[in-house]
Amino acid sequence: MIATAARMGAVLMMAAALAWLAGCASSDEAPGAAGKGGGAGAHGGAGAGISSSELKGQAQPGTQQDLEVSVGDRVFFDYDSSVLSPTATQTLDKQAAWLKRYPNVIVTIEGHTDERGTREYNLALGDRRANAVKNYLVALQVPSDRLLTISYGEERPVDPGHDEAAWAKNRRAVTVVTTTQ
Repeated sequence: MIATAARMGAVLMMAAALAWLAGCASSDEAPGAAGKGGGAGAHGGAGAGISSSELKGQAQPGTQQDLEVSVGDRVFFDYDSSVLSPTATQTLDKQAAWLKRYPNVIVTIEGHTDERGTREYNLALGDRRANAVKNYLVALQVPSDRLLTISYGEERPVDPGHDEAAWAKNRRAVTVVTTTQ
């Protein structure tokens, strides 16, 4: 009886770990992350066992889930930088096309940092990151009145770890569907 319960516990832990790993992929992968897909994370994502193509077919057009699955909702930055990488601009090119396809969608671009630096510095850096994304999208003819920005600095880490792998995931800007007009 005890051995059976232990095996069941181990199976449940393994299933939970696999579900967590399936949810870790993002559209513009953090350095060291594997795969490329719709993006799970702070704003939802694919469940375990559901492929991004299956999820895309289920996502209602013009929603956060559609943005995550179709084009990706986040871009990543180097340490202490708000400069957009070539990978980031590829994702933002797709976001701009998506936003043009859904002209009633308003988004908020969230700027995030890792935990290093003071709170004030990180809020300012998060703001620069959010505005770098906004300015890029505006340059691609997305109306600026549809693009809100906010900085969370280090306050909303996607990975609570204290190493380079965690910090790389936390240095990001996330585009979040706020509302439709």
